[in-house]
Amino acid sequence: MAFFAVMLPMLDEEKSARLRTEHLAYLEKLEQEGRIAARGRFTDGWGGLVIYMGESLQEVAALVEQDPYVLHQARNYEIHPWEMTSLHLKV
Repeated sequence: MAFFAVMLPMLDEEKSARLRTEHLAYLEKLEQEGRIAARGRFTDGWGGLVIYMGESLQEVAALVEQDPYVLHQARNYEIHPWEMTSLHLKV
């Protein structure tokens, strides 16, 4: 299993606001299935970041393309293979 960083830059703020509930439900489902390691929004309004787990870039791309934000062109996406070298959480 590999990690993939998926950037979701904002294309349409109005569509994003309207689709937020569907988008979050979709990510929650994938998180429960063990497909997402981390997720969150950029507080400057740029968009969001999701760290997916999958066997290949193609597998993750297929999941990302079903995200309501991407399906309805509220957000664009960019995927990069990502290697986690450490994790330090203080919340």
